[in-house]
Amino acid sequence: MGAYIAQIWGWDEDVQRGFHTRAFSPGRWQIITVDSADAGMLHVERRHTEIYLARIELHPDYQGRGIGSRLIHSLLQQARRRGQDLTLDVLAVNQRAHALYRRMGLHEVARHGENDIKIRMSTKPPLRGPSHGS
Repeated sequence: MGAYIAQIWGWDEDVQRGFHTRAFSPGRWQIITVDSADAGMLHVERRHTEIYLARIELHPDYQGRGIGSRLIHSLLQQARRRGQDLTLDVLAVNQRAHALYRRMGLHEVARHGENDIKIRMSTKPPLRGPSHGS
């Protein structure tokens, strides 16, 4: 995520270490392992009305292998079984992830954050405005 963070806010090592020290909660995060190696992390919140993918990160050495797709597909199946939507937020500059989520059937439902830097995506279809046809 470093390249995206630097692109949006610039990189300050001390700020990033402080952020991660405050935000890190090992009880919520799962380590993604591939062939006994730590490959990334996952944080999923199972809420009353939805499954929220709070974070998924894969080390660049493990990206492009279908690992993220398999994890998201599993969450999509869980959401369907529970009669819920899968929802997540993605940084607008992360076009690769945004494209993956669209291919997997998620839709943009909102933009938020300072200067709309985040895109909320969900399996719930986006709301359509009123039709102005005759």
